[in-house]
Amino acid sequence: MSDSDDEAEGPAVPLGAGESVEGAPLARVSSRLHYAIGKREIVRREGDTVIRTPDGPRELASVLEETDEVYFDTRRAFEAAVQDVVGVGPVPTADE
Repeated sequence: MSDSDDEAEGPAVPLGAGESVEGAPLARVSSRLHYAIGKREIVRREGDTVIRTPDGPRELASVLEETDEVYFDTRRAFEAAVQDVVGVGPVPTADE
């Protein structure tokens, strides 16, 4: 099979036709951190990162301000704290 045959087939996964969703997935942000970690350190490193939420994009620092947690011993603890603030559900797209 030549390179031109690969290009003619298109992507292996069909891409959506709508506009891209603003913000990074929470999982991507949490994967860049090392645990155990304090809230201040997360804000210092990733606070200006915009994450996707069910209510639209939000800056991570503002989300963390709304949680009482100051220390996250695991990735799951961090993600749970963020999800407690922003909720869990589908992220709205421009088509919705």
